[in-house]
Amino acid sequence: MKGKLILADGTTFRGQLFGGSNATTEGEVVFNTGMTGYQEILTDPSYCRQIVTLTYPLIGNYGTAKIFNQSRKSFVGGLVIGELCEKPSGSSMQKTLAEFLTAEKIPCLYEVDTRALTKKIRSEGTMKGVIVSEYTSQATINEMMALPVRKNVVEQVTTPVMYSLDARAGALNVVTMDFGIKKNILDALRKLNCKVTVVPAKTPAEAILALKPDGVFLSNGPGDPKDIPDVIREVQKLIGKLPIFGICLGHQILALAMGANTYKLKFGHHGCNQPVKNLENGKVYITSQNHNYAVEGKSLKGLPLKITHLSLNDGTVAGIRHTSLPISSVQFHPEAAPGPNDTVRLFDEFIENMKAYRL
Repeated sequence: MKGKLILADGTTFRGQLFGGSNATTEGEVVFNTGMTGYQEILTDPSYCRQIVTLTYPLIGNYGTAKIFNQSRKSFVGGLVIGELCEKPSGSSMQKTLAEFLTAEKIPCLYEVDTRALTKKIRSEGTMKGVIVSEYTSQATINEMMALPVRKNVVEQVTTPVMYSLDARAGALNVVTMDFGIKKNILDALRKLNCKVTVVPAKTPAEAILALKPDGVFLSNGPGDPKDIPDVIREVQKLIGKLPIFGICLGHQILALAMGANTYKLKFGHHGCNQPVKNLENGKVYITSQNHNYAVEGKSLKGLPLKITHLSLNDGTVAGIRHTSLPISSVQFHPEAAPGPNDTVRLFDEFIENMKAYRL
Protein backbone atom coordinates (compact mmCIF):
# COMPACT_ATOMS: atom_id res chain seq x y z
CA MET A 1 0.00 0.00 0.00
CA LYS A 2 1.25 3.50 -0.80
CA GLY A 3 2.06 5.71 2.17
CA LYS A 4 3.89 8.88 3.09
CA LEU A 5 5.84 10.61 5.81
CA ILE A 6 4.79 14.21 6.31
CA LEU A 7 7.06 16.50 8.32
CA ALA A 8 5.83 19.40 10.42
CA ASP A 9 6.87 21.91 7.77
CA GLY A 10 4.80 20.08 5.16
CA THR A 11 7.65 18.30 3.38
CA THR A 12 6.39 14.92 2.17
CA PHE A 13 8.31 11.69 1.47
CA ARG A 14 6.41 8.92 -0.29
CA GLY A 15 6.94 5.17 -0.16
CA GLN A 16 5.25 1.87 0.57
CA LEU A 17 3.39 1.44 3.86
CA PHE A 18 4.07 -1.90 5.53
CA GLY A 19 1.13 -3.21 7.52
CA GLY A 20 -1.74 -1.58 5.65
CA SER A 21 -3.80 1.52 6.25
CA ASN A 22 -3.87 1.06 10.05
CA ALA A 23 -0.07 1.33 10.31
CA THR A 24 -0.08 5.06 11.04
CA THR A 25 1.98 6.88 13.65
CA GLU A 26 3.32 10.26 14.76
CA GLY A 27 6.43 11.40 16.59
CA GLU A 28 9.80 13.14 16.29
CA VAL A 29 11.75 12.02 13.22
CA VAL A 30 15.44 11.15 13.78
CA PHE A 31 18.04 9.38 11.68
CA ASN A 32 20.56 6.67 12.60
CA THR A 33 23.78 6.30 10.60
CA GLY A 34 24.66 2.74 11.60
CA MET A 35 25.26 0.16 8.86
CA THR A 36 24.04 -2.76 10.99
CA GLY A 37 22.13 -3.36 14.21
CA TYR A 38 18.60 -2.52 13.10
CA GLN A 39 17.04 -4.93 15.61
CA GLU A 40 19.02 -3.47 18.52
CA ILE A 41 17.97 0.00 17.37
CA LEU A 42 14.30 -1.00 17.20
CA THR A 43 14.45 -2.44 20.73
CA ASP A 44 16.46 0.39 22.31
CA PRO A 45 14.05 2.20 24.69
CA SER A 46 15.94 5.44 24.07
CA TYR A 47 13.97 5.70 20.81
CA CYS A 48 10.63 5.63 22.61
CA ARG A 49 7.88 7.15 20.42
CA GLN A 50 10.37 8.42 17.81
CA ILE A 51 10.16 7.70 14.08
CA VAL A 52 13.58 6.28 13.22
CA THR A 53 15.10 6.68 9.77
CA LEU A 54 17.94 4.30 8.92
CA THR A 55 20.40 5.80 6.46
CA TYR A 56 21.87 2.49 5.28
CA PRO A 57 19.99 1.62 2.06
CA LEU A 58 19.23 -2.11 2.58
CA ILE A 59 17.61 -3.13 5.88
CA GLY A 60 16.65 -6.63 7.05
CA ASN A 61 19.26 -8.61 5.11
CA TYR A 62 20.25 -10.86 8.05
CA GLY A 63 16.81 -11.20 9.63
CA THR A 64 16.12 -10.98 13.35
CA ALA A 65 16.62 -13.19 16.40
CA LYS A 66 15.35 -12.90 19.96
CA ILE A 67 18.89 -12.88 21.36
CA PHE A 68 19.49 -9.40 19.89
CA ASN A 69 16.50 -7.74 21.60
CA GLN A 70 17.61 -4.99 23.99
CA SER A 71 14.33 -4.63 25.91
CA ARG A 72 11.11 -6.44 26.68
CA LYS A 73 9.44 -4.90 23.61
CA SER A 74 9.95 -2.26 20.97
CA PHE A 75 9.04 1.29 21.99
CA VAL A 76 9.79 3.06 18.69
CA GLY A 77 7.03 5.06 17.07
CA GLY A 78 7.84 4.00 13.53
CA LEU A 79 10.52 3.05 11.02
CA VAL A 80 11.50 4.66 7.72
CA ILE A 81 13.92 2.83 5.39
CA GLY A 82 15.06 2.56 1.81
CA GLU A 83 14.84 -1.08 0.78
CA LEU A 84 13.15 -3.78 2.90
CA CYS A 85 14.99 -7.04 2.27
CA GLU A 86 12.53 -9.79 1.32
CA LYS A 87 14.99 -12.72 1.28
CA PRO A 88 17.31 -12.39 4.29
CA SER A 89 20.01 -14.85 5.28
CA GLY A 90 21.66 -15.21 8.67
CA SER A 91 23.01 -18.06 10.76
CA SER A 92 20.99 -17.02 13.83
CA MET A 93 17.89 -15.76 12.03
CA GLN A 94 14.53 -16.69 13.56
CA LYS A 95 12.26 -14.17 11.83
CA THR A 96 12.46 -11.84 8.89
CA LEU A 97 12.40 -8.13 9.64
CA ALA A 98 8.90 -7.99 8.17
CA GLU A 99 7.74 -10.67 10.62
CA PHE A 100 9.44 -8.78 13.46
CA LEU A 101 7.70 -5.52 12.49
CA THR A 102 4.36 -7.32 12.42
CA ALA A 103 4.90 -8.97 15.80
CA GLU A 104 6.00 -5.70 17.44
CA LYS A 105 3.32 -3.65 15.63
CA ILE A 106 5.86 -1.16 14.29
CA PRO A 107 4.58 1.06 11.45
CA CYS A 108 7.12 1.06 8.61
CA LEU A 109 7.44 3.16 5.49
CA TYR A 110 9.90 1.75 2.93
CA GLU A 111 11.09 2.59 -0.56
CA VAL A 112 11.77 6.08 0.75
CA ASP A 113 14.58 8.40 -0.33
CA THR A 114 16.22 8.28 3.10
CA ARG A 115 19.22 10.27 1.89
CA ALA A 116 16.98 13.24 1.05
CA LEU A 117 15.10 12.83 4.35
CA THR A 118 18.34 12.77 6.35
CA LYS A 119 19.66 15.86 4.58
CA LYS A 120 16.38 17.59 5.39
CA ILE A 121 16.67 16.81 9.12
CA ARG A 122 20.34 17.82 9.18
CA SER A 123 19.60 21.18 7.62
CA GLU A 124 16.31 22.01 9.35
CA GLY A 125 16.69 20.05 12.59
CA THR A 126 14.65 17.34 14.28
CA MET A 127 10.94 17.88 13.77
CA LYS A 128 7.68 16.06 14.21
CA GLY A 129 6.30 13.85 11.49
CA VAL A 130 3.40 11.52 10.74
CA ILE A 131 3.32 8.28 8.78
CA VAL A 132 -0.02 7.71 7.05
CA SER A 133 -1.47 5.93 4.05
CA GLU A 134 -1.70 7.83 0.77
CA TYR A 135 -5.48 8.03 1.21
CA THR A 136 -5.59 9.47 4.75
CA SER A 137 -7.73 12.59 4.92
CA GLN A 138 -6.13 15.96 5.54
CA ALA A 139 -8.35 16.40 8.61
CA THR A 140 -6.88 13.24 10.16
CA ILE A 141 -3.35 14.34 9.29
CA ASN A 142 -3.98 17.72 10.92
CA GLU A 143 -5.27 16.03 14.06
CA MET A 144 -2.20 13.80 14.26
CA MET A 145 0.17 16.68 13.65
CA ALA A 146 -1.55 18.76 16.34
CA LEU A 147 -0.84 16.16 19.02
CA PRO A 148 2.00 17.38 21.28
CA VAL A 149 5.27 15.47 21.33
CA ARG A 150 5.11 13.21 24.37
CA LYS A 151 6.94 14.35 27.50
CA ASN A 152 8.47 12.18 30.23
CA VAL A 153 8.68 9.06 28.07
CA VAL A 154 10.91 7.50 30.75
CA GLU A 155 7.71 6.45 32.53
CA GLN A 156 6.79 4.30 29.52
CA VAL A 157 10.07 2.38 29.38
CA THR A 158 11.29 1.99 32.97
CA THR A 159 10.76 -1.29 34.78
CA PRO A 160 7.48 -1.30 36.74
CA VAL A 161 9.02 -3.31 39.59
CA MET A 162 12.44 -3.86 41.10
CA TYR A 163 14.30 -7.03 40.08
CA SER A 164 17.76 -8.53 40.64
CA LEU A 165 20.26 -10.47 38.55
CA ASP A 166 22.37 -12.70 40.77
CA ALA A 167 26.11 -13.18 40.47
CA ARG A 168 28.86 -15.27 42.02
CA ALA A 169 29.95 -15.00 45.65
CA GLY A 170 31.76 -11.78 46.49
CA ALA A 171 30.06 -9.86 43.69
CA LEU A 172 29.80 -6.10 43.83
CA ASN A 173 26.27 -4.87 44.47
CA VAL A 174 25.22 -2.40 41.76
CA VAL A 175 21.87 -0.64 41.86
CA THR A 176 20.79 0.43 38.41
CA MET A 177 18.26 3.21 37.99
CA ASP A 178 16.32 2.16 34.92
CA PHE A 179 15.50 5.06 32.61
CA GLY A 180 15.23 2.70 29.63
CA ILE A 181 18.15 0.34 30.08
CA LYS A 182 19.40 -1.97 27.35
CA LYS A 183 19.99 -5.68 27.94
CA ASN A 184 23.61 -5.46 26.84
CA ILE A 185 24.39 -3.03 29.68
CA LEU A 186 23.12 -5.53 32.21
CA ASP A 187 25.14 -8.26 30.47
CA ALA A 188 28.29 -6.11 30.63
CA LEU A 189 27.91 -5.57 34.37
CA ARG A 190 27.18 -9.25 35.03
CA LYS A 191 30.28 -10.29 33.07
CA LEU A 192 32.28 -8.23 35.54
CA ASN A 193 30.71 -10.19 38.41
CA CYS A 194 28.23 -7.61 39.60
CA LYS A 195 25.00 -8.40 41.34
CA VAL A 196 22.68 -6.02 39.54
CA THR A 197 19.50 -4.73 41.15
CA VAL A 198 17.36 -2.79 38.70
CA VAL A 199 14.96 -0.26 40.20
CA PRO A 200 12.25 1.95 38.64
CA ALA A 201 13.32 5.43 37.54
CA LYS A 202 11.53 7.24 40.36
CA THR A 203 12.89 5.11 43.21
CA PRO A 204 13.76 7.38 46.19
CA ALA A 205 17.41 7.74 47.14
CA GLU A 206 16.65 6.39 50.62
CA ALA A 207 15.30 3.16 49.14
CA ILE A 208 18.38 2.82 46.93
CA LEU A 209 20.77 3.33 49.86
CA ALA A 210 18.78 0.81 51.90
CA LEU A 211 19.85 -1.85 49.38
CA LYS A 212 23.45 -1.21 50.54
CA PRO A 213 24.93 -0.89 47.05
CA ASP A 214 28.62 -0.59 46.26
CA GLY A 215 27.70 1.78 43.46
CA VAL A 216 24.83 3.22 41.44
CA PHE A 217 24.52 3.04 37.67
CA LEU A 218 22.37 5.59 35.83
CA SER A 219 21.14 4.08 32.58
CA ASN A 220 20.38 5.34 29.12
CA GLY A 221 16.84 6.37 28.25
CA PRO A 222 14.64 8.57 26.06
CA GLY A 223 13.59 12.18 26.06
CA ASP A 224 14.49 15.43 27.76
CA PRO A 225 16.15 14.97 31.19
CA LYS A 226 14.42 18.14 32.42
CA ASP A 227 11.07 16.33 32.08
CA ILE A 228 11.92 14.26 35.17
CA PRO A 229 12.90 16.75 37.93
CA ASP A 230 11.89 14.28 40.66
CA VAL A 231 14.51 11.81 39.41
CA ILE A 232 17.16 14.54 39.28
CA ARG A 233 16.46 15.43 42.91
CA GLU A 234 16.84 11.80 44.02
CA VAL A 235 20.14 11.44 42.17
CA GLN A 236 21.29 14.64 43.85
CA LYS A 237 20.80 12.97 47.22
CA LEU A 238 23.13 10.14 46.17
CA ILE A 239 26.08 12.38 45.33
CA GLY A 240 28.89 11.93 47.83
CA LYS A 241 27.36 8.75 49.26
CA LEU A 242 28.89 6.16 46.88
CA PRO A 243 30.40 5.72 43.37
CA ILE A 244 28.11 6.69 40.49
CA PHE A 245 28.48 6.01 36.78
CA GLY A 246 26.02 7.26 34.17
CA ILE A 247 25.60 6.91 30.43
CA CYS A 248 23.47 8.73 27.86
CA LEU A 249 20.36 10.07 29.66
CA GLY A 250 22.01 9.06 32.94
CA HIS A 251 24.92 11.32 32.01
CA GLN A 252 22.58 14.27 31.48
CA ILE A 253 20.65 13.60 34.69
CA LEU A 254 23.89 13.42 36.68
CA ALA A 255 25.09 16.71 35.20
CA LEU A 256 21.80 18.42 36.07
CA ALA A 257 21.93 16.97 39.60
CA MET A 258 25.33 18.64 40.08
CA GLY A 259 24.18 22.03 38.86
CA ALA A 260 25.03 21.95 35.15
CA ASN A 261 22.63 22.59 32.28
CA THR A 262 21.44 20.61 29.27
CA TYR A 263 20.03 21.67 25.90
CA LYS A 264 18.49 20.13 22.80
CA LEU A 265 20.75 19.41 19.84
CA LYS A 266 19.71 20.38 16.33
CA PHE A 267 19.36 16.78 15.13
CA GLY A 268 20.96 14.65 17.85
CA HIS A 269 23.55 11.90 17.67
CA HIS A 270 22.21 8.53 16.56
CA GLY A 271 24.55 5.84 15.29
CA CYS A 272 27.32 3.38 16.11
CA ASN A 273 30.05 5.33 14.30
CA GLN A 274 30.37 8.50 16.40
CA PRO A 275 33.99 9.65 17.03
CA VAL A 276 34.84 10.80 20.56
CA LYS A 277 38.15 12.07 21.93
CA ASN A 278 39.29 11.13 25.42
CA LEU A 279 40.91 14.30 26.75
CA GLU A 280 42.71 12.38 29.51
CA ASN A 281 44.79 10.18 27.20
CA GLY A 282 44.42 11.87 23.82
CA LYS A 283 42.93 8.79 22.15
CA VAL A 284 39.99 8.80 19.76
CA TYR A 285 37.29 6.15 20.03
CA ILE A 286 34.38 5.18 17.82
CA THR A 287 31.25 5.06 19.95
CA SER A 288 27.58 4.17 19.84
CA GLN A 289 25.30 7.13 20.64
CA ASN A 290 21.59 7.82 20.78
CA HIS A 291 20.49 11.15 22.24
CA ASN A 292 18.81 14.43 21.30
CA TYR A 293 20.08 16.39 24.31
CA ALA A 294 23.56 17.29 25.55
CA VAL A 295 25.34 18.80 28.56
CA GLU A 296 26.16 22.47 28.09
CA GLY A 297 29.92 22.88 28.38
CA LYS A 298 29.93 26.44 29.70
CA SER A 299 27.51 25.46 32.49
CA LEU A 300 30.28 23.33 34.05
CA LYS A 301 32.33 26.41 34.91
CA GLY A 302 32.70 26.75 38.67
CA LEU A 303 31.43 23.23 39.35
CA PRO A 304 33.64 20.40 40.71
CA LEU A 305 33.52 18.72 37.30
CA LYS A 306 35.91 18.38 34.41
CA ILE A 307 35.24 17.40 30.82
CA THR A 308 36.81 14.04 29.97
CA HIS A 309 35.42 13.40 26.47
CA LEU A 310 34.39 15.52 23.49
CA SER A 311 32.42 14.61 20.39
CA LEU A 312 34.63 15.19 17.36
CA ASN A 313 31.65 15.77 15.08
CA ASP A 314 30.43 18.92 16.78
CA GLY A 315 32.58 19.50 19.88
CA THR A 316 29.81 18.76 22.36
CA VAL A 317 30.53 17.38 25.84
CA ALA A 318 30.70 13.57 25.72
CA GLY A 319 31.99 12.81 29.20
CA ILE A 320 32.51 14.38 32.64
CA ARG A 321 34.23 13.41 35.88
CA HIS A 322 33.95 14.78 39.42
CA THR A 323 37.22 16.33 40.57
CA SER A 324 37.24 14.60 43.96
CA LEU A 325 34.44 12.02 44.14
CA PRO A 326 34.21 8.63 42.32
CA ILE A 327 31.54 9.97 39.97
CA SER A 328 31.68 10.04 36.16
CA SER A 329 29.45 9.78 33.13
CA VAL A 330 29.60 9.62 29.34
CA GLN A 331 27.21 10.57 26.54
CA PHE A 332 27.71 7.29 24.68
CA HIS A 333 27.09 3.57 25.18
CA PRO A 334 30.29 1.74 26.22
CA GLU A 335 28.54 -1.63 25.83
CA ALA A 336 27.55 -0.82 22.20
CA ALA A 337 24.69 -3.06 20.96
CA PRO A 338 24.94 -2.14 18.20
CA GLY A 339 28.41 -0.72 17.78
CA PRO A 340 32.09 -1.10 18.64
CA ASN A 341 33.58 -2.01 22.01
CA ASP A 342 36.25 0.71 22.02
CA THR A 343 35.13 2.17 25.36
CA VAL A 344 34.00 -0.91 27.30
CA ARG A 345 36.96 -0.23 29.61
CA LEU A 346 34.80 2.42 31.31
CA PHE A 347 32.90 -0.35 33.07
CA ASP A 348 36.22 -1.57 34.51
CA GLU A 349 36.86 1.92 35.91
CA PHE A 350 33.44 1.82 37.58
CA ILE A 351 34.35 -1.55 39.11
CA GLU A 352 37.66 -0.16 40.39
CA ASN A 353 35.87 2.79 41.99
CA MET A 354 33.42 0.47 43.75
CA LYS A 355 36.21 -1.79 45.03
CA ALA A 356 38.04 1.23 46.42
CA TYR A 357 34.82 2.41 48.06
CA ARG A 358 34.42 -0.99 49.73
CA LEU A 359 37.79 -0.70 51.50
